[in-house]
Amino acid sequence: MSTVLQAGGSLFTQSAAPPTAAYVHIPFCRRRCFYCDFPIAVAGDQARGETSPTMATYVETLCREIRATPVLGSAAAPLTTVFFGGGTPSLLAVDQVGQILHCLDQRFGIATGAEISMEMDPGTFGRSQIQRLKTLGISRVSLGVQAFQDELLTACGRTHRCADIDRAVADLQGAAIPTWSLDLISGLPHQTLEIWQDSLESAIALHPQHISVYDLTVEPGTVFHRRYRAGDDPLPPDDATTTMYRRTQATLTAAGYDHYEISNYARPGHQCRHNRVYWENRPYYGFGMGATSYTQYQRFGRPRTTHTYQQWVQDYEAAGGQLDCDVTPLQEQWLDRLMVGLRLAEGVVLSDLPLDLGPEAFVDLQRCLAPHQEQGWVQWSTDPHPHLRLTDPEGFLFSNQVLVTLFADWCSES
Repeated sequence: MSTVLQAGGSLFTQSAAPPTAAYVHIPFCRRRCFYCDFPIAVAGDQARGETSPTMATYVETLCREIRATPVLGSAAAPLTTVFFGGGTPSLLAVDQVGQILHCLDQRFGIATGAEISMEMDPGTFGRSQIQRLKTLGISRVSLGVQAFQDELLTACGRTHRCADIDRAVADLQGAAIPTWSLDLISGLPHQTLEIWQDSLESAIALHPQHISVYDLTVEPGTVFHRRYRAGDDPLPPDDATTTMYRRTQATLTAAGYDHYEISNYARPGHQCRHNRVYWENRPYYGFGMGATSYTQYQRFGRPRTTHTYQQWVQDYEAAGGQLDCDVTPLQEQWLDRLMVGLRLAEGVVLSDLPLDLGPEAFVDLQRCLAPHQEQGWVQWSTDPHPHLRLTDPEGFLFSNQVLVTLFADWCSES
């Protein structure tokens, strides 16, 4: 084992590279889904950006934040990815999306061929809208399907139904969006293995280039948290959800999807470039209510309600775009890199770790992960470079236990 560490060579301290990615949070939803703890603003079933003064005001405030944000690094380093998340960004008017993109381009520049992604919900857009968004540069859509059974969609508090999914997919395919992804949730109330298998097969039959699969987490403050406790009926038991994960990996990889990240599968050439920024722990701008940015080794989250966010932008402008936050300590930078990098199938190249804690840190790292290596969850390799990765599917499936060990054991020793 020590040869793996020695082969890694000395580490280097990375400079604070300029961000080339931007996340834009659009908080508006028709309703709050029963599992959701995201920073959103419920706008009602009829709300649209074309007619909502609240949405118009938010877009103006968002653009003020963008204009107030200092340009970091070289002006020759434009944005190569932009991600509109939410919330439900497809509730915005096309002109409002164009307004935001224009503001980003004016401030930072948007590179030719940039990946510009947007989260959309079935039933919130039509073909004309998606065609116009495509002319603005939207090249990737993440479609929030979640389930292919109307009863499960109702149980989750979703506003769309299966017929909306069919129409949405037809519109995306008709508009020839270069990449579209489909989101599913496993472990939902009343969801059986048979129902889950049906959802996987239904997803594959639609031929998305990318599929994201998330296991339900019952978050505090949500409707599900008030109704259920993890492991209790009608939630599937743990052995059923682990079987769902293994079945997902087997079914999707057999259908030609590369399991490139714990929760994500893609056809060749269709991995999400923006999300890889997070998993590779690279810097990015964050804009909007509740958004987090990571620049110059500083993480900063914005207020999670529209009123407090608007006040924050006003103060931010008055402060000349200065943020009051601390640089992430060196050890936390290392742990952050391991935590997000181990989500990727290729894992973490040891020589890419962003700081040098000394050779003893590698020894401690191997020692604390040795039990998980014996379990078959962790692999060390020297091909082509020394790196650490989780196995698929077992290492991915038990990644939380590996991370608990890293934080509780190796962190205290280092």
